[in-house]
Amino acid sequence: MRVVIQKVEKAQVMVEGKEHASVGRGLLVFLGVESADTTEDIDWLAGKISRLRVFNDEQRVMNLSVQDVDGEILVISQFTLHASTKKGNRPSYIRSAKPDHAIPMYEAFVNKLREESGCGVCSGEFGAYMRVSLVNDGPVTISIDSKNKE
Repeated sequence: MRVVIQKVEKAQVMVEGKEHASVGRGLLVFLGVESADTTEDIDWLAGKISRLRVFNDEQRVMNLSVQDVDGEILVISQFTLHASTKKGNRPSYIRSAKPDHAIPMYEAFVNKLREESGCGVCSGEFGAYMRVSLVNDGPVTISIDSKNKE
């Protein structure tokens, strides 16, 4: 699994011109599921994101997690995180999981993140055309790959 995490003041996802979900202060997580991903990836990644210290403490040092600040989390599926640009100019998405594997993994990840973080967690609509807007705070943007554990 690959994620791109953005610390946000607010974020929103629109589906078919209507607000589908939104969060205030917290994290926007773009999630890409790979064919080889397992529940082990879900468990590790949900724990890592829940405890990731990217929010400022009283000394303005990034020392607090989304849990510590009572933040919220918005998860958006994004198969393009597994794009390969090695050959030519048209990305290949061959490593991205097909929907029969990706949808249950995505749903399990959202549920595990909700359980691990104790935060309000909402999500986009898997497979839908979505418009995502955000106000990045910092800016802070972090990418994590569960296979590399970094």
